[in-house]
Amino acid sequence: MTWHAQLQLDYRYESDRTVARHSHTGPLRILQSLYPEGDAVCHNVLVHPPGGLVGGDTLELNITASGTAHGLVTTPGATRFYRSAGEPALQRTRITLRDRARLEWLPQEALCYNQCLAENHLRLELEPGCELLGWDMTALGLPHAGLPFEQGSFLQHLEVPGIWLERGRIAADDHLLMQSAAGLAGQRCLASLFFVTGSKLDRQRRERALDLAREVMDAHLLRDTAGVSCPNAQVMVLRVLAPVVEPAADLLRRVWAVWRQHFWSLEAAQPRIWST
Repeated sequence: MTWHAQLQLDYRYESDRTVARHSHTGPLRILQSLYPEGDAVCHNVLVHPPGGLVGGDTLELNITASGTAHGLVTTPGATRFYRSAGEPALQRTRITLRDRARLEWLPQEALCYNQCLAENHLRLELEPGCELLGWDMTALGLPHAGLPFEQGSFLQHLEVPGIWLERGRIAADDHLLMQSAAGLAGQRCLASLFFVTGSKLDRQRRERALDLAREVMDAHLLRDTAGVSCPNAQVMVLRVLAPVVEPAADLLRRVWAVWRQHFWSLEAAQPRIWST
């Protein structure tokens, strides 16, 4: 049996508070809205009760924010792509921001089991004045459990229409990609942190953010496999390779904290679910 689950999550700013409304079909839910930072920022946890996807499963998430709302979305654990018998497992996320809204898209990693056929699509659409701080982490196999990623494939698609597009397929049997210095160099976790805007970033604001990220990276154990750049005036992205998820996630959280302070003058209020 396969699942096709959909979730609509809408953030609006009403009576001096960010309010989240949502609807769903299938096993994809949002838990209670939380306000650990006060009424301006609404935290939500996205839950998929089955715990993973098999071939033929599809998860579709549509998030909107408007009216100067600020939402933060995370997950309680990894999105698991299990072995497929032939059909791909799909996760599609579309985020649309209007009216100077802000969003933080901070899911835990996508975990690709051996012999999975997985696709992960993220599309970001921002009107002028809107800003998004988010990340994406992917782990190939379970090294700690002695379960390497030897068969299967993972397709990643990150897009800001007309601004930024990254699309690539990782095939487990592509040894040149998996092992060479020009590819993953034997690393099994790849992660990106990105700050995306609907308007061009001021040069001084952009360059200070780059400097802050480099200060964090230079002091981190992954400094030799991480880099940060600004591919255009509306996108900043940090990329890192690691042998496992934990050090990559640590680096992304550290830079997320300094960018949150720099761009929005907000302290890093980590969701409680991260420490449970």
